[in-house]
Order: sequence, then structure tokens, then C-alpha cells
Amino acid sequence: MKLLLIGLVFCLVFISCNNGTTSANRIETSSGEPVESRKPNTDYKPAFEGQTRIGGVITSTPYEGRVITRSLSSPWGIVPLPDGRLLITEKKGNMVIVDPLSGYLSGPIRGIPEVDDRGQGGLLGLVLDPEFLSNRMIYWVFSEKVAEGNHTAVAKGRLSNDEKTIENVKVIYRALPTYEGTLHYGGRAIFDKEGNLFISTGERSDIETRSQAQYLNSALGKILRITKEGKPVSGNPFESLPNALPEIYSYGHRNIQGLDFHPETGELWSSEFGPLGGDELNLINKGANYGWPIITYGLEYNGNAIGNPPIQVREGLEQPVYYWDPVLSPSGMKFYTGENIPEWKNNLFITGLNSNHIARIIIKNNKVVGEERILSGESQRFRDITMGLDGALYTITDQGRLYKIDKKR
Repeated sequence: MKLLLIGLVFCLVFISCNNGTTSANRIETSSGEPVESRKPNTDYKPAFEGQTRIGGVITSTPYEGRVITRSLSSPWGIVPLPDGRLLITEKKGNMVIVDPLSGYLSGPIRGIPEVDDRGQGGLLGLVLDPEFLSNRMIYWVFSEKVAEGNHTAVAKGRLSNDEKTIENVKVIYRALPTYEGTLHYGGRAIFDKEGNLFISTGERSDIETRSQAQYLNSALGKILRITKEGKPVSGNPFESLPNALPEIYSYGHRNIQGLDFHPETGELWSSEFGPLGGDELNLINKGANYGWPIITYGLEYNGNAIGNPPIQVREGLEQPVYYWDPVLSPSGMKFYTGENIPEWKNNLFITGLNSNHIARIIIKNNKVVGEERILSGESQRFRDITMGLDGALYTITDQGRLYKIDKKR
């Protein structure tokens, strides 16, 4: 009888943790072993100890990931509104609002310019104006179709009082040159404390364009710093250099889909897709060159080396603070600033696509000292993550789900 009861309890626990609605963590002590046990794609050596496969950690506070809705359509970006509801972009060109308490999903907000949603394109990242309460302005990134191809563009507009329309839309920046392709648009946007926009762009993936990540006369493969009107910010690192784009803040990037400022230091961090392996977490320094495609810890998708010979370290090129091999496939990211789970304070959460989990990264003195996998049992491609006004994390998936991640009640 005792064995029967134990078996029944085990089954009930297993079902409750794997029903697609709630994913609760186990409470246990860290083994210290890296969370990644698969064989890496390469035999490249890290540039310093702890640059990859750091020891694993496990959250001791009981938490859960609860599905709020499954009715989104390829969501891409998420931000909280001042009243706690969530404004979300959908890849095909819609913005919608979700009530995290009821799960109610608004109809599509009208007035958004047409997007080119082929491949990795579409309506991408978004951010609210720091003065949204008074001006109701929203800024977003999208792939814009033109006669010669497409490019990453930044637009702004006012959310109408009835929340059904974006008014007075204006495209304030276009990342040129235009290219006929469907990959690597970057697409994240974030405001700094001075009210300027940081925008990430991709190098459009193909062999013929990837070298432009190194060109200072091209906006491809860059982090840009622009004003609310789309103009270069005074004091950008290359503003006095002939033939360089004055909006460039850093360069040598492959495809950045994650940007956030550290809540204590104020430093800008980014997550960047590598090729086959070599996904990166970077600390962004003004004017720095992050090396793509000259240096990388990854391979071509066909398994061939990149470069002849392949190089991982070169003087003058920035090393990633951390990298993943074989894969994280990092998209959106957010530093945790809530109080609900104190041990997560200032930890970084990065959404993983092909890896089907969220990476919790512990950073001390600008070094990664621990890694944990969150919601790894949900079999979802996690696209973006944000902090809610209630101190919980909210994450969206390519399959159309919105999760709330918070202390277990």
C-alpha cells in the first residue's frame, strides 16, 4: 500500500509539472556541473576561464511559469504599459495588448506601416517613450520593403486614446544599404537614461553582406545610437571620422536581438546570434569592434570553418563575455529588478529559440559565474522577455504563448 501511495503521489507531481500550463522548479543544491552536456561543435579554446560552460546553478525559491494566453500569432517584442498590461508586436505586422490578469487579448491595433514578414522579417522590437504617460509615443523596429529589397527601419507613432490606432506614424531611420534578403535584421530598441535610442541591426547573413559588419559606412551589423527624431546622437564615437556613419555606436556584430542596461552599473549588454555555435553575450563599449566575421567561436551552417585559418582572438577585437556552443539561439533579454525572487536580483534572463529554454545568467564583476535553464520542459521557442510592473517576468514564444514567471503562490 505504501508503494502504491508513493507511486500515486509521483504521478500527480509529474502531471502537475508537465501539463503545459505550469512548470515548477525543483528545490535542490547546485551540482556545479555546466548545464550544457552536449558535445561542442568545435574544439576552439576559450580566451579565458569561465567564457563558456560555467557551472550550473539552481534557484532555491519555488517559482512557476504559468501560461497567460496561447492566442498570440508569432509574437516578437513585449513591453509593459503603465497600467501593467502588456503591449506586444506580432511578426506579421500587428500590435496587440494583453491583460496579464485575465489573459484578455485586444484586437490588432491599426495604422502600422506594412512590413516585409518573409523569413526573419516583420514587425520586430518595440519600446515606449520615457514620457509615454504624457505623449503616448511608441517606437518600433521593422523590416521595410522597397523596390530594391528591404532593410531594418525604425518608426514612431502615438497610441490613440482608445488604443485602436497608431497615429501620426513616421519612419525616423533606415539602416542602409538595402538588400534583397530575408535574414538578420537585428531589431531590438531600448532607451538610455538620456532619452536616446539604441537600435540593433543584423548584417543580413549572406556571404556578400556579412563583411559590412566591419564597414563604418554601412549600418549593417551595428548598434546605433540615435535621437527620437532618428538623428545621430552628439558624442557618438565616429562622428568626426570621414565617410563613417555618425549614428554607429559599436560594430562587428552578426545579429543582435537582445539589449538591456545593467540595473546597477548602467552598462549596455547584448545577446548575439553566432552561426553554428558561438552565440554571444557581450558588454558593449562605445566605439568597439566585436569582430564578426573576422573572429568567431562558431562554424558555417554546413560545418566548414569560418576564415582560413579560423580565428577566435585578435588584438583590437572584443571578446564575448560568454559564449555558447553548440547553441542558445539568444533573442530577447532582461535584467531582473523585481523583489519577488530576491536571489534573482540583477541576474540576466535571455530567451532561447532553438535551445527551447530561458537562460538565467549570474554576472559578477562583468564575468558570468553561473547559468540555469528556466522553463526547459515547455518545448517552446522563447522570443522575448520583460519585467512586469508586478515584479514578475513575462515571456513570449514563437508558438504564440505568453508566460508569467514568478514566485510560486
